[in-house]
Amino acid sequence: LRCSAGVWGGLVQAGGSLRLSCAASGFSVDDYIIGWFRQAPGKEREGVACISSSTDVTYYVDSVKGRFTVSSDSAVNTVYLSMNILKPEDTAVYSCGAAYIDRGLVSFFLNDMDSWGKGTQVTVSS
Repeated sequence: LRCSAGVWGGLVQAGGSLRLSCAASGFSVDDYIIGWFRQAPGKEREGVACISSSTDVTYYVDSVKGRFTVSSDSAVNTVYLSMNILKPEDTAVYSCGAAYIDRGLVSFFLNDMDSWGKGTQVTVSS
């Protein structure tokens, strides 16, 4: 898994938008639950959103509902996290993880994914 914030990086002003990408290789994102996680300084890693594209199921933590959207593009084997109306409290290192679909969403809730991508920094300035 390769996580990225795009060519412009992960620095944005409050109220702005950013899209993160999670590109998979060696397996199909359709066969896995792909989750987005974040970890702010001094805090534990939290699951932000996840998607099971083959079952058309998505989940969002309350703090991002209505602002973040997780989507999947099978053609390029990539899952995206579109983040809008960003707030300074969204500042964190964001990473993606994959869990085989048979494990269910519990793997996301327990932060127990089968593989992880290297995190990318997202900084929201006020």
